[in-house]
Amino acid sequence: MHFDEGLEYCAEDIEYINSPNTVSNGHAGVRGVLEPFFAPIEENEFILKRQLQDGNMVVLERLDRHRVGQEWFELPVTGVYELRDGKIAYWREYFDLETVKNDMERIFGAAS
Repeated sequence: MHFDEGLEYCAEDIEYINSPNTVSNGHAGVRGVLEPFFAPIEENEFILKRQLQDGNMVVLERLDRHRVGQEWFELPVTGVYELRDGKIAYWREYFDLETVKNDMERIFGAAS
């Protein structure tokens, strides 16, 4: 992942909420949540399903696909974004944490 490039699209004081209830602020906060998650992932695919926009708010429904070794896992996600001066100032992700846990156990259990 190219975190520096991605963070260029975020406001310096971004509020990032990664469900459930993980609130992070600023570029360092976003990086602190996302880098550990993406560290073992070798390839990503983000499939946009639906997009809604109203003023400075955008809602994306997507399917995030991640490959670890030879195994893929899929995570349905809905993201809510608010823009300020052309940058993301608020970012909240909704997903089923149990889906992530089950796939991680399947993938890392299969590798051991």
